Amino acid sequence: MASNSASVQRNGSSLVFSGPLDRAAVTALWPSLTALDGVQQVDLAAVSRLDSAGLALLAELAARLRANGTTLTIVGSPDGFTDLSAAYRLAPTLDFHALSAAS
Repeated sequence: MASNSASVQRNGSSLVFSGPLDRAAVTALWPSLTALDGVQQVDLAAVSRLDSAGLALLAELAARLRANGTTLTIVGSPDGFTDLSAAYRLAPTLDFHALSAAS
C-alpha cells in the first residue's frame, strides 16, 4: 500500500497543505482541522493534485469560516483545482455559485 504523504500545518492565520489532497488524505487530515479560529488563508502551493474529496474538504472549511464571518483566501492552484471548482460551480472563495436559469 502506498503511503499518503499529505499534510497540513498551521502557520499563523494560514493552513498550509502539501502532498496530494485526495480521498485518503481527507480521511487522514480531517481530524486535525477542527480548530479554525483565526484562519484566513489556505495555502495550496505545495499540493501536488486535488480530487473531488479534497475540493469538498476545502469547500467545507470555507463554509465553516464564512459562517464565522471570515472570507477565505486561497493561495495556489494545484492540478485539478480549477477544473473541479468549475465543474461544481464554486466561486474563487469556494462558495457555491449558482448559474442563472438563462445560462
